Amino acid sequence: MPRALMIVLDSVGIGGAPDAEAYGDAGSDTLGHIAERCAAGLGDRAGLRAGALRLPHLAALGLGLAAAGASGRIPPGLNTAGRPAGAYGHAVETAAGKDTPSGHWEITGLPMPEPWGHFPETRPAFPAALTQALITEGGLPGILGDRHAPGVAIIDELGAEHVRTGRPICYTSADSVFQIAAHEEAFGLEALYALCRVARRLCDPYRVCRVIARPFVGSAKAGFRRTGNRKDFAVAPPGRTLLDRAEAAGRSIVSVGKIGDIFAHRATGREIKPGPNAACLQAGLDALADLTDGGLIFVNLVDFDTEYGHRRDVPGYAAELEAFDARVPEIQAALRPGDLAIITADHGNDPTWTGTNHTREQVPVLAFGPGVTPRSIGRRDSLSDIGATVAAHLGLPWDGAGRPFL
Repeated sequence: MPRALMIVLDSVGIGGAPDAEAYGDAGSDTLGHIAERCAAGLGDRAGLRAGALRLPHLAALGLGLAAAGASGRIPPGLNTAGRPAGAYGHAVETAAGKDTPSGHWEITGLPMPEPWGHFPETRPAFPAALTQALITEGGLPGILGDRHAPGVAIIDELGAEHVRTGRPICYTSADSVFQIAAHEEAFGLEALYALCRVARRLCDPYRVCRVIARPFVGSAKAGFRRTGNRKDFAVAPPGRTLLDRAEAAGRSIVSVGKIGDIFAHRATGREIKPGPNAACLQAGLDALADLTDGGLIFVNLVDFDTEYGHRRDVPGYAAELEAFDARVPEIQAALRPGDLAIITADHGNDPTWTGTNHTREQVPVLAFGPGVTPRSIGRRDSLSDIGATVAAHLGLPWDGAGRPFL
């Protein structure tokens, strides 16, 4: 029986979506702009990387051609010599928004037609009733922040006051999020998680997609830094996903990285959350070695987004892409006859763009494995085509959105 491996390169968009203008993102192109900056010598960082963007293995799978389908041009350095080694194309998100859960849910056959609730870019950003309820039910002396802000910057700004007063740092962004940052030692990690559970319930009437715990450590003198103990408290998918269908069929499921949080831990099987991209990819490959017939592994590699996209770090993003590309041969070697691997993304986060938020972009779809015929699959009008294809490959019944492309 066949198996499937899905890898989401979180935020690796390949060109503005048809409706990007409505989101203020017309002209955004995460992969293309990174490649252009690198080709111009603007992606160099001493001790990290230098020169043109080098993604030979992803290019061989058709990434450059997929980008050309989405943006009209092959990014510098991503030309394919000869026939691509897999099926390649690009997909358009139909869900309203550009958030991580919406993208992942659509990948698994559940597009969200209604937009999430968002907090306005005002000061304060949160409704007074929500803030007061959080203070009262959370037993807090108050909160700090209460505005749109980049996470690292607001922790640097307010971390010392938070430690001194015990008031957590609450902030948001253009995404549908309520984020709470607190010091792991001074406030307590479990106390932060408990507060986020309260906030999750309080945010439900506002249609807020995620409440995110953002723990950090350090001091004003030594500097503050976020830790790997982030935890997302997301709304559960409002319908059946590919994961639900796999679970109902008794299939083995392994979720790596943020997948468990994104799907509210429903039908996510064995969850592994080891940390950075390299560790998550290794965990996925280790799980693949033992995966039973008919099983599914779903991996999210979040560092592209959180560490480099939101921080507008072109050299860091480029280096992370190159590090992943170097391991593509490992993925190919781990596939058995009958296996299917798909590499894709959930949205964009162009590090050359204004602001620090996600960008509304199309995403690559690279499908490969011992039995996959190399060819163009063209434009897919929904990310749900990915879930429909995996369901067909695994022999799962399908009544979700999307159409198989293999």
